[in-house]
Amino acid sequence: MGTETETREILFLNPVFKEMIWGGDRLQKDWGYRIPSPQTGECWAVSAHPHGDCTVREGRYAGKHLSELWREAPELFGFRRESSFPLLVKIIDAQSDLSIQVHPDDAYAAKWENGSLGKTECWYILDAPENASLVMGHNAETREQLAEMVRGGRWKEFLRYVPVKKGDFLQINPGTVHAITAGLVILETQQSSDITYRVYDYDRMQNGRKRELHIEKSLDVIAVGPEAGKGGIKRAEQIEADCEPNRLCLLIACGCYRVWKLEVRGETAFEQDTPFMIMSVIEGEGRICGHGIRKGDHFILPNGLGTVRLEGNMGLIASSVCG
Repeated sequence: MGTETETREILFLNPVFKEMIWGGDRLQKDWGYRIPSPQTGECWAVSAHPHGDCTVREGRYAGKHLSELWREAPELFGFRRESSFPLLVKIIDAQSDLSIQVHPDDAYAAKWENGSLGKTECWYILDAPENASLVMGHNAETREQLAEMVRGGRWKEFLRYVPVKKGDFLQINPGTVHAITAGLVILETQQSSDITYRVYDYDRMQNGRKRELHIEKSLDVIAVGPEAGKGGIKRAEQIEADCEPNRLCLLIACGCYRVWKLEVRGETAFEQDTPFMIMSVIEGEGRICGHGIRKGDHFILPNGLGTVRLEGNMGLIASSVCG
């Protein structure tokens, strides 16, 4: 489908929006998106998942779905062997608390969810209320205690809350009990999967009934043990100390993805030497390879792009696959 020239075009994407029982309107107020309702919880910014397949905004691929490009122009992505685009990047606006949930790993999802990928994910906190906290991990010491706490609804005893603020970064491994809480806005980088098991949903009603829970599957996949659900947290102060302006700063490298932060102050450049690189502008504005960009823009730097030149005053989160 493509030529060598075509592989060098940046892919700017149109987001897909999801209305949620816990969603709000900050994606419009703070980010300038045209959202479907004041209960819009998610902006699927870079996705080729069947539940939200982004289209290319402009250029020779305008109107093409990302899933189409993955199939028809593999040279754009370094001829990867995955059957589908492996990552999904979204912005989440939590006007109220999300359900207490857990995700399976690849092996469990493949067996019980029609061959789906599992879900490893990470969160960059874009905004947070004062004294915010979220759910990350649990306090059960054995599988028997886990089942007793969950089946008995002993949530205050069971759940582990951690304080968070703007600029913190969290890794959420499969098996980790977690929940985003009211007032948080996050950028999530994850495997391209929509498999979530709800453990508890505060007995909320939707369309006259309580939302479905997935207790048995949750008990199957929740990790138990000394390190269960603790994941990893990088605090904003540590990130600021470790990350120099105008350089890609690695936040995480795991089997599913690598994620960087980039603060552009003036001018900078780097070589795009990954199979492909996703970038999201999370603050400010500037230019990339001559294209104007601003907060809320999301795009993919294709394989073979070469030197990437940026200028302006802006913050970005970037990601790619490992290997």
